[in-house]
Amino acid sequence: MKDVLSTLSRWIRRGADDGPRGQEAPRAAAPEPPPRAEGDAPGDAAEGIPYQIDACLMTDVGCYRKVNEDAVRYIRPADPAVLSAKGSLLIVADGMGGHEAGEVASRMAVDVIARAYYASDLPAPAALEQAFHEANRAIYEAAPREAHEGMGTTATALALCGNAAFCAHVGDSRLYLVRGDAIYRMSEDHSLVMEMVRKGLLTQEEARFHDDKNIVLRALGTRPGVDVTTWSEPLRIGPGDRFLLCSDGLYDLVADDEMLLALEDATPHAACEALIVLAKERGGHDNISIGLIALGDADAAPPAARRATRDARALPDDGALPDDGALRPTRESPAFEG
Repeated sequence: MKDVLSTLSRWIRRGADDGPRGQEAPRAAAPEPPPRAEGDAPGDAAEGIPYQIDACLMTDVGCYRKVNEDAVRYIRPADPAVLSAKGSLLIVADGMGGHEAGEVASRMAVDVIARAYYASDLPAPAALEQAFHEANRAIYEAAPREAHEGMGTTATALALCGNAAFCAHVGDSRLYLVRGDAIYRMSEDHSLVMEMVRKGLLTQEEARFHDDKNIVLRALGTRPGVDVTTWSEPLRIGPGDRFLLCSDGLYDLVADDEMLLALEDATPHAACEALIVLAKERGGHDNISIGLIALGDADAAPPAARRATRDARALPDDGALPDDGALRPTRESPAFEG
């Protein structure tokens, strides 16, 4: 079995270096949480934002790295017309390429994605996808400079527009949704070990501890074009929903059910602090970045700071839904060349 995994590792690495491999294996869809109850359903975007947003961003260099190559960004437009059309945007990027290069790539990604998204005349989902392609092109064109050669970055972005959420994703940073007492992984890693999982050569648990778990097969800026994963349909959202975006510096060391426990009965700021402390206590071998959004009742007062006080229901490490859960389809957009 070890020889088979080593052979597949070399084959996938070679494919990642040489460009697209042609026909891709079918991709698992991102899970869809249970639908919101009718009584909790938010109104249309035209009626105003049907919730209040409590957001927190935190990034930490970790225990061993000298440079923080992650970048996080949250934008809530002050212009009511822009807010109504494009909503709020949260982005997490994890740069690669060593000192300076990774730091530059991740910063460029959040800058270009934010600027291009709000400058676009396209509807929110298409604008977000287009912004990722613009970021890829900008990073790729900047890479030939000697200090930045080989740079690239992951990027995961969440747009909250009225009663709908949209996601665009490249790489292995992650998006989670907490709804009720459960946590759902809403993105799929573009990584070597997940390719092995899709081919049936590894289980989710084996992938979590595999030596090659941090090898990314898709990133912004490493090629002229990139495939951007987006949701085929928007996710209906409303008060009570919480979204967590994070780099692998968090989820490599903190399991999904532990994230759920940290988020329950805590403000976003307290939850982010607790998760970073936990990751560092377990080694903090990489940069750790978190973007957390909690949606509250539109007319409610801001929540008071509270710490988690009860145990959370443990979920499988793969974040999968129970057998009766539906699946949300995803799609791969074509790569933009040049």
